Amino acid sequence: MSTLNVSNISDGSTSVGTGYVVNGSAKVWVNFDGTGTIAVRDSHNVSGLVDNGGGSYTINFSNSFSATTYSNALTARGIAATIGGCGTENHDASRNTGSLPVYSLRLDNGFTFDTSSFNAQIHGDLA
Repeated sequence: MSTLNVSNISDGSTSVGTGYVVNGSAKVWVNFDGTGTIAVRDSHNVSGLVDNGGGSYTINFSNSFSATTYSNALTARGIAATIGGCGTENHDASRNTGSLPVYSLRLDNGFTFDTSSFNAQIHGDLA
């Protein structure tokens, strides 16, 4: 295996430090439809999804994180005029290095729901 050591990457007009690219890029991201048979629309470093039922899903990573202290940002589309929220199952209790359980939530009544658009971006150090 060869190793390439560079301090900057350039497209000819713009240059960026490799440390920024390696440390600042999302290590996992996904956009999926959580209704009916759930389906990934687009993703990076996602090996699959699990439909846990009733607006609860698990995002499985192709490459695991080195620790469970990674950071995640989640968004879910609401239904009709209802604003949707989202979160991780049991806060951090069920988080592991290879997957993240998530849910979409109706803010008007506190119940979970299957959302037509769920997005996750996850940052951290890969194993």
